[in-house]
Amino acid sequence: MEDITLRAKRVLGEVDLIAAEDTRRTGRLLAHLGLKRPLVSYHDFNKERKAPELLSRLLQGEDIALVSDAGTPGISDPAYYLVVRAVEKGIEVIPVPGPTAFVAALVISGLPTDRFTFEGFLPHKSSRRRKRLEELKQEPRTMIFYESPHRILETLQDALEVLGDRRASLSRELTKRFEETRRGRISELLESCRLRPPKGELVLVIEGTGKDP
Repeated sequence: MEDITLRAKRVLGEVDLIAAEDTRRTGRLLAHLGLKRPLVSYHDFNKERKAPELLSRLLQGEDIALVSDAGTPGISDPAYYLVVRAVEKGIEVIPVPGPTAFVAALVISGLPTDRFTFEGFLPHKSSRRRKRLEELKQEPRTMIFYESPHRILETLQDALEVLGDRRASLSRELTKRFEETRRGRISELLESCRLRPPKGELVLVIEGTGKDP
């Protein structure tokens, strides 16, 4: 709640409509800010059905704000789908900068921040996940991944076997009540997660080779 910017608050209070990934969460945010605006649901499961309606309203001159559950819309969430189609139709898209989990996790990881690559979510299946990690094995930059608590043990095990026991950090629930960051070698994070399984949204940061191919 406290990470909202003054500009974001102004924009949310001025638009004709707010498209929200979760209208209940956004409703609580608006109540906290003392704002009342019309809300419509827009998420990964209805984006193809909702996008034409939102684009039509934008073309008629309405202003619409797009809000994700947490972080910046468009980063590993369905906002990308709508932004691409708005740009294709010549609709002006204006960013309202705000918190982004992968940037916050990187800067507190203790790993190099001058060069990095954001990989989003790795594939769910181990075979495809290991293949992607093999492709990143010679990556010189710090690597950042999103992961769910249900797959983190498998991901850390695959990373250990494919990349080796590199330095890494694992952050969860950044800027929220139960924020936590664990640092160490991948093997140490794996053992830590076995003893104390993490909950919430996770960001895994792993050091690169540090050497250009």
